[in-house]
Amino acid sequence: MPREIALLTNPTAGKGKGARARVAALTRLREAGVVVRDLVGRDADEALDLARATVADGVEALVVVGGDGMAHLGVQAVATTGTALGVIPAGTGNDVARYFDLPRKDPVAAAGRVVAGRTRTVDLARSGSSYYATVLCAGFDAVVNERANRMTWPRGQMRYNLATVAELRTFEPLPYTLELDGVALRTEAMLVAVGNGPSFGGGLRITEGAKLDDGLLDVVIIKPMSKPALIRTYPKLFNGTHTTHPAYEHHLARTVTIAAPGIVTYADGERFGPLPLTVECVPGALTVLA
Repeated sequence: MPREIALLTNPTAGKGKGARARVAALTRLREAGVVVRDLVGRDADEALDLARATVADGVEALVVVGGDGMAHLGVQAVATTGTALGVIPAGTGNDVARYFDLPRKDPVAAAGRVVAGRTRTVDLARSGSSYYATVLCAGFDAVVNERANRMTWPRGQMRYNLATVAELRTFEPLPYTLELDGVALRTEAMLVAVGNGPSFGGGLRITEGAKLDDGLLDVVIIKPMSKPALIRTYPKLFNGTHTTHPAYEHHLARTVTIAAPGIVTYADGERFGPLPLTVECVPGALTVLA
């Protein structure tokens, strides 16, 4: 059991679920005798500053309350430090929680995993000085994210559904230049995804089969397909059966460079950066309370 942790909350996560989960988790942790530094950032920048300061100060674990965005923020603070990351899921996607089979609807049970103190060491993906734990989206899925973020209505999943429909009307396959461990590959594709883990976006298993501790990135290319075929294939992402589609292509690599025109990538559901960029696997970079 960690003796001292920092609990960092996004109170707006999951339409207010974050604030409620924080209270439940805090109670459970303190009842178990854990010393808790209770932190709430006014915005993402302040939250990251708080996280980095407490890690530098020597807390045994940084526990984030929120969704994949908060997990992403926590990863930036603890990557390669040996300080463990804990997650109390309170977002909409919660893919990081899925990876470690954490209770996604019971913050008290999730806090119990922190108290138990069992850890697992996994890889992270890194581009420049930024890390991610789940999947980097660099195509149609990233364009949908960009449109959804520009929309003010509606809220939640429906906004992404409407953005998907809107982008489907005009989206055309993109010319990609890839380099996989130094081997060049040029192709047209609907999207390219670079997975550290198997899923993103609330259980969409785009990089099905990706392992968190194999020292490799899973690169999935979806070749050009008709819009009706794309709509028919989309539901298969939830159980990973899209891998049998002839437009699906899969590669393993330690380092991947991607270039394509006009794409801003997303990773862990957060805006990550414009192409071109290079992603590398960092083996054993993250310790997770799981």
